[in-house]
Amino acid sequence: MTMTSPTKAPELGIPQPVHRAPRRQARFAPGAGKQLQGGPFAYIALAVVGIGSLLPLYWTLVASSHTQDEVLASTPPFLPGGRLFHNLDAAWNQAHLGKAIVNSIVVSSCITVATLFFCTLAGYAFAKMRFKGRGALMAGVIATLTIPPQLSVVPLFMMMSDIGWGGKLESVIFPTLVSAFGVFFMRQYLLEALPYELIEAAKLDGANNFRIVRSVVLPVARPAMMVLGMLTFVQAWNDFFWPYLALNQQKPTLQVALGLLSASYTPDQSIVMAGALISTLPLLVVFVIFGKQIVGGIMSGAVKG
Repeated sequence: MTMTSPTKAPELGIPQPVHRAPRRQARFAPGAGKQLQGGPFAYIALAVVGIGSLLPLYWTLVASSHTQDEVLASTPPFLPGGRLFHNLDAAWNQAHLGKAIVNSIVVSSCITVATLFFCTLAGYAFAKMRFKGRGALMAGVIATLTIPPQLSVVPLFMMMSDIGWGGKLESVIFPTLVSAFGVFFMRQYLLEALPYELIEAAKLDGANNFRIVRSVVLPVARPAMMVLGMLTFVQAWNDFFWPYLALNQQKPTLQVALGLLSASYTPDQSIVMAGALISTLPLLVVFVIFGKQIVGGIMSGAVKG
């Protein structure tokens, strides 16, 4: 059915009908707007994955609450025992974990903050700025990911010794202030998430490069920075190889202290597992505090619109 409205012909003054096209009703795909619901198979799969992920942490708790003879028995225990606090206290005092935790917090925090700052700036430059040699430099950054870190241990150790940082926390912090993966990660994110129109609008308003980075780039890059920060902090916290070579017993990180705890002639496995449990708790606290922002940052990269 069409709707008509009268209008006058210019020569006769007789109202003439004007035909209007009927409005089309919007059509939606079946099930659009409905929340997806998982079936029994999805719940079973999630339960299996969740249990498998928590099993190592549960075994660490069980081994930390028994004696070494019970842990190494032919039939190991499957339930927590009553020696948890005794083993935690022994691990804390034998390995001086309090000092080691402070050193790990300092090292991991400095590396995370510096990596986020420098990698975000470098990622923005490679993604949105035009300069000669940009492609070659980016290819060089990516090529460094293929080099095993063990190849740089000897020259890096000699360099730290010449500077006078041997056995100090600076020898662990400064070589890892920037990561090639972080530069590549931030470059790929800003390449899609940051439109050129925002940068051009900021330039028309008279903003300089520093103001653009502070007011435009950092707010847009915040989700990716949360993800990169989590990955960097976990990697720095769990790093063992280079800190074990660069530091000494006077200034160990947490992983180095645990390595020294298990380096005795007859290490007590229950006490070692208690120390490993202590080293895991700060990471769980970080994930509980920042878990919502981290998951939001991961999902923002999966949703386009």
